[in-house]
Amino acid sequence: MKCSLVAGLCTVLLLASTNALGYPPAVGIGGRSRSCTSCHADTGPWKDEAKTIVDILDATTRLSLRQPDGRFLLRVPRGETRTVITIIGRHAGDEAPAPVRNAWLYIDPRRIETGSFSKFAPGWDVTLPLSCRVVGDDVPEYPGAAVTALPMKVRPGDSAQDCELELQVMLTSGESTKGNPNAWLKGNYLVRKLALDVVDP
Repeated sequence: MKCSLVAGLCTVLLLASTNALGYPPAVGIGGRSRSCTSCHADTGPWKDEAKTIVDILDATTRLSLRQPDGRFLLRVPRGETRTVITIIGRHAGDEAPAPVRNAWLYIDPRRIETGSFSKFAPGWDVTLPLSCRVVGDDVPEYPGAAVTALPMKVRPGDSAQDCELELQVMLTSGESTKGNPNAWLKGNYLVRKLALDVVDP
């Protein structure tokens, strides 16, 4: 909850100054940065992706949306709402110290350079396309893992079309101080693809 409030305040500050930087990052929100690495170094201890968890579950079935090619696929009938759960972190038994906070953002890369405040897929309603959350959620599918898990509702409206989003992720640790974030922040940057498909009658 605290991180969500911080994210909201950062967004307000970004709107107040076109030169401001924020956390979660100003990737297509108040600025036009292409990725988190525009502001943050990818120098953390979590580069071993075999021990890293980035998953998207259907909230009803608890099944992963991951496809054989590594992308995630969410098919939603037009006008209906689906809830997914974004899960990020490290597997149980990981020798590296657990991340403290995870930040993530779902974004349509084609909209980063636009003037629109929302950079999610056009025509799709969404409740929480970005967040920053403290690690420590209990996820039955990943027992003992150090993860964050948060639901997001999506709904394709009348103008929604099939598209592919980027899920930009940063696993981080460190105590926040003023100044250059790379002086205190340890983080690793990851990207996954989420395909949104509209199902019409």
